[in-house]
Amino acid sequence: MTTQRLPMQGQRILLGISGGIAAYKTVDLARKLVQEGAQVRCVLTESATHFVSATALQAVTGVAVRHSLWDEGAEAAMSHIELARWADTLLIAPATANTLAKLAQGIADDLLTTLALATRANLVLAPAMNGDMWRHPATQANLALLQQRGARVLDPDSGCLACGEVDVGRMQEPQVIVDRLSGSRSEQMLVGKRVLITAGPTVEDIDPVRFIANRSSGKMGYAFAQAARDLGADVVLVSGPTALPDPVGVTTIRVRSALQMFEAVQTHFVGIDFMIAAAAVADYRVEQVASSKLKKQGDGVLTLTLMQNPDIVAWAAAQPNRGKVIAFAAETENLIAHAQEKLQRKGVDAVLANSVADGAAFDQAQNQLFLISADGVHEFPLTHKSQLAQQVLAHLASTYFNCGCLR
Repeated sequence: MTTQRLPMQGQRILLGISGGIAAYKTVDLARKLVQEGAQVRCVLTESATHFVSATALQAVTGVAVRHSLWDEGAEAAMSHIELARWADTLLIAPATANTLAKLAQGIADDLLTTLALATRANLVLAPAMNGDMWRHPATQANLALLQQRGARVLDPDSGCLACGEVDVGRMQEPQVIVDRLSGSRSEQMLVGKRVLITAGPTVEDIDPVRFIANRSSGKMGYAFAQAARDLGADVVLVSGPTALPDPVGVTTIRVRSALQMFEAVQTHFVGIDFMIAAAAVADYRVEQVASSKLKKQGDGVLTLTLMQNPDIVAWAAAQPNRGKVIAFAAETENLIAHAQEKLQRKGVDAVLANSVADGAAFDQAQNQLFLISADGVHEFPLTHKSQLAQQVLAHLASTYFNCGCLR
C-alpha cells in the first residue's frame, strides 16, 4: 500500500510572525501548513507575543517557538544560524510596515530580522497594515527593493481592518497563503508567457463634475494580475479608476474612459499569450462632453445623447494570429445562457461568468465563476478572489498551454 504524497511534503518553512493584529491568524496558518506536509518552525518578534500565543503555535507545529536572540540555552549553540540554514522558505506573516522597513535596510535588531539576513531561503512576505501605511511611498519603495532582491510579496486584500476602516491592508487568508506557497514550489506554469488583463470600471464624463460609471471595484481583475505574476508571467494590467494600489511586479497602466482603455489594449495586445478582460467597460459614452458644469433645466428634464463605445473584447478576438482571449460576463439573470451567447457573438475562446444579482460580487472579497467554452461549462465554487484567480489560471494554463496543475 502506497501513501499519497502531500502537496508540501518535506518542505521546511520558517514562519516569522511580526507584531500586527493579523498575527492571530498564524495559528491556523501553521496548522494548515503542517496538514499539507510541511515542517514548520515559528519565530515571533517581541511585539508579536502580544497578539499570539507561543503555546498555541507549539501545539500545532510540535516544535518549540523562538522569539529572542537572548535565549541562553538556544544561542549557546548559535541556534539562529541553525534556523537560518534549516529553512527552505522564510515566510513572514504578517509582515508589518516596520518589519518591511527593517528588511529593506538590512537591520538585524531581533531574532527574526537576524534570521532574514543570515538565511539563503526563499523569502515570502504577507504584508498586513493600515491602508494609508500600505500606500505610503516609503512602504512601496521598501517592497519594490525587497522584490528586486528576490522576495515574493503576497499583496494584502481589501476589507474591514482592525482600525474599523474598509481599505486595502488585510493579510491574505491562511488557506490562500498555503495554496500560493504550494504553487510556488511547483513549476511556474506561466513562465515566459505574456498576459494582458483589464480591470475595474471605466468612467464616461458628462461635464467637468459628473460622469457615468458602474460598481466594479477591480478586485477580481487585480487578483488575476497578481496570480499570473506569481505563476511567472509577464503581466500588463490596464485598470480603470479603482482604490486599489498597483500590484507589485506588474506593469500597471491607469486609464479613465473606455476609449483610453481601448487605446492601451491596442498598444499592448501584440505578442500576448492570453488576455483576460475582467474590466466593466461602459457600453456607451456621452456624445458631447460639456466644457462647463451643466445647470438644471427649467422643465426638470436633462437629455443626454449617448454613443456606443468600441467593443474592446470583440476587437481583440478578431485580431489575426492572436493569443487566447477570455471575456467576462456579469449577469443578473440567465447567467449561463447569456454567457454562451456572448461566447458566440464575441468570437472569444472562453467566457468567465459571474452573477451580480442583488449586488453579489461587487466589491466583495469572494466570488464564484463559471468558465464557458466550446468544451462546456466548468464551475469554480465560491471562494476568496485571490484563490479563485489562481484556480482559474491553473485551469487555463492546463487547457491552453499543456501546463501541469498547481496541486
